[in-house]
Amino acid sequence: MELLIQIGILNMRYSYVEILMGAVVLMTAIFFLILGMQSIDNNQKDGYNLSLLFGSSAGLKKGDDVKISGINVGKITKMDLDLTDYNAKIRIKLNDTIKIPDDSKARITSSSLLGGNFLDIIPGTSDTFLKPDDIIYDTTDAVSFTDLLGKVVFSK
Repeated sequence: MELLIQIGILNMRYSYVEILMGAVVLMTAIFFLILGMQSIDNNQKDGYNLSLLFGSSAGLKKGDDVKISGINVGKITKMDLDLTDYNAKIRIKLNDTIKIPDDSKARITSSSLLGGNFLDIIPGTSDTFLKPDDIIYDTTDAVSFTDLLGKVVFSK
């Protein structure tokens, strides 16, 4: 018993400031967790789906951004392999307010040298717009830095 008192297990002399700070940290963590969960739910409910076909998904992952002119307009929701031609089929969800012309193009772009790819849509000039669940075929795969470096090193 005396050993437990010396260790401090039975001698609970915590200050009220430590208890209060612990409670504040715990409540802040719970707040950010709830905020994050609501953000995920909001992204899943609003908008409409489109699909895109790429030769390679090149580092994209579910949840990455979809941008037009650098503005975030949606998220990548699903990535599959199209078994008929072995292309990467990427499904995106766009905001309801965004209307994409049917002659638009898409490309995979990196946001920095350290990684972090996103999907960039280049709007066309057509007066007709894509409908939900349409497919964009005019796509450009990401340019691989290692492939470019190999071409420069091994070319004459």
